[in-house]
Amino acid sequence: MTADYMAEALDLARRSVGRSSPNPAVGAVLVSGGEVVGRGFHTWAGARHAEIIALEEAGGRARGGTLYINLEPCCHHGRTGPCADALIEAGVARVVAAMEDPNPRVSGQGFRRLREAGVEVEIASAFTAQAMKLNEPFVHFMRQARPLVTLKAALTLDGKIAAPEDNTGWITSDKARLHVQRMRHEHDAILTGIGTVLADDCLLTDRSGEERSRPLLRIVVDSQLRIPVGSKMVESCRNDLLVVTTSAASPERRQALESRGVEVAVLDGASGRTDLAGIVRLLSSRQYLSLMIEAGSKLNWAALEAGVVDRIFFYYAPKILGGMQSLPVAGGAGRRSRVDAIRLRDVTLHPITREEFAVEAYVLRD
Repeated sequence: MTADYMAEALDLARRSVGRSSPNPAVGAVLVSGGEVVGRGFHTWAGARHAEIIALEEAGGRARGGTLYINLEPCCHHGRTGPCADALIEAGVARVVAAMEDPNPRVSGQGFRRLREAGVEVEIASAFTAQAMKLNEPFVHFMRQARPLVTLKAALTLDGKIAAPEDNTGWITSDKARLHVQRMRHEHDAILTGIGTVLADDCLLTDRSGEERSRPLLRIVVDSQLRIPVGSKMVESCRNDLLVVTTSAASPERRQALESRGVEVAVLDGASGRTDLAGIVRLLSSRQYLSLMIEAGSKLNWAALEAGVVDRIFFYYAPKILGGMQSLPVAGGAGRRSRVDAIRLRDVTLHPITREEFAVEAYVLRD
């Protein structure tokens, strides 16, 4: 039954995604006498960790039971007390976890505290890969001290994202766009360029309808502060819009945006452009675990060339635009020889519809 209980713990943890950041998504199942006596999953608003919720539901039946959980119980004081101590106090006899917590403040210490108190600890290694993927942004942030950056795009089969003239309509299907909304929900921040804002007057919001621990931070790269104060993004700003510009931008434009609640950050990069690596560092300092880039051809290439992209997620539609003027997914100067191409690893194909698919892969670092 271990597999069934671990699968349920992972399913509960998935209910935390988007609702727990900057904490990890955690689900817990407490079993005693062959019966589930407590369940829990963590949300930031609720403060209590998944283990505590499961213990409270179980009450006295927790004594002698087994806790199944996707992540090592914490052993430090944060907004709440250590979950490892609560499990020991409740008399839980065994903890089965899918993975060790990569947080340096935990990192095996929760398991050690449990074992020292006589609690049996088991790593369910068959579920480790699933648990790592579920909390991929958290794991990446703990190991790299920076958010996981995903470059997302919708493409034709010949790698085009826009036609040279009329770009009304969508490249991908309704189902693919619903999938994108789910991806937005899973991210802490989303970034685009001023060109996309001027062309589409987009909102760039999370329209999944699901609860979030904090608003999706919308970021616009705009070196000259050309974003219209009457744009949908500015008008819908509720402390969730950051415009990144350069010192060459007009102070009057900055004041106009800030008076409407828009945060403006000056991050000078090379050649009069904004510093993309600086944006990632800024997000790191604010504990944003993940960033999705939904931008145009030039900014896509700039992000790849700057080395800030960790993962790509490309949606492919059964269409061909062709032509030399249709925009590729990544424009700019590009690489001048094949041997210098940006290489990818761990490629995964995701079926979207019968005729559409997505490619997920990770940038191979030198």
